[in-house]
Amino acid sequence: MKFILKSLEKIINTIGGLCSFIMILMVLNVFYNVVSRYFFNNVSIGMQELEWHLFAAMFMFGIGYTLKEDGHVRVDIIYDNLSEHSQAIINLLGSVFFALPITILILYFGWDYTHEAYQMGEGSPDPGGLPHRWIVRSIIPGSSIFLLLCILYVMLNNISLLSNTSTSKQGE
Repeated sequence: MKFILKSLEKIINTIGGLCSFIMILMVLNVFYNVVSRYFFNNVSIGMQELEWHLFAAMFMFGIGYTLKEDGHVRVDIIYDNLSEHSQAIINLLGSVFFALPITILILYFGWDYTHEAYQMGEGSPDPGGLPHRWIVRSIIPGSSIFLLLCILYVMLNNISLLSNTSTSKQGE
């Protein structure tokens, strides 16, 4: 199980690093758009749309990475006071009964949504906008697959934690 966890962690961390790179590209794009608009009175619809596309990729793939890092916001005074064993049970149950089903649903419907855009050859309705809207739409199923990997990592990590705490309790 350690090999699987290490492999998943390496994949997830690589995608997380890619999210950081996308963030830098997005900031540079926004900077370009602001300078172009306010100093040169030049507006590029394509660059504005690219801003949204980069944000979508960063946000959607960042969800999984944040799950792996246990970085999602929690407003819970009970959870923080629980033992590591109890937190692992809650994380495992939350992954199985909440995160996994909704991710599978998003993947299922996102796949058709992307495929439909690809078949239509959908592009931006704005003049000067980006063609191939299916590329940004593919972020939905792509990030869902990535989120499934992250959920698997969280589940395996918590199972490992639970088996280690039960093993250490038996040894006492």
